[in-house]
Amino acid sequence: MKQIITILFIGLVTFSIQAQNKVAKIEFKTDVIDYGTINKGADGVRVFEFTNTGDAPLIVSKVTSSCGCTVPKKPDAPIMPGATGEISVKYDTNRVMPIRKTITVMSNAETPTVALKIKGEVIDPSATK
Repeated sequence: MKQIITILFIGLVTFSIQAQNKVAKIEFKTDVIDYGTINKGADGVRVFEFTNTGDAPLIVSKVTSSCGCTVPKKPDAPIMPGATGEISVKYDTNRVMPIRKTITVMSNAETPTVALKIKGEVIDPSATK
């Protein structure tokens, strides 16, 4: 009986160690989106694409913005190894000014916090200079 318990214990410890080696990895196609020069009221939605290059499911737990004028949207479901996902970002283009904002992505990835950037400039073509 002691031998069976010992074998089961060793098996569980080995399984636990192997399970801990599996890690999700988040790899973005780009970490900066340049809106360029856009008109006031234009479509402010852009998408950051990423791939889970790890060997465990990737769970994006939180996505925040450095400003209330930028609204990010995270994926709801886990991203399986090898699969791709998207983080949608909507900037309020009714604000005529340069765009320099940071989107922070938090997940269970090997690098748990990633900073993404958006940049550009919103202009009002009807304004006279």
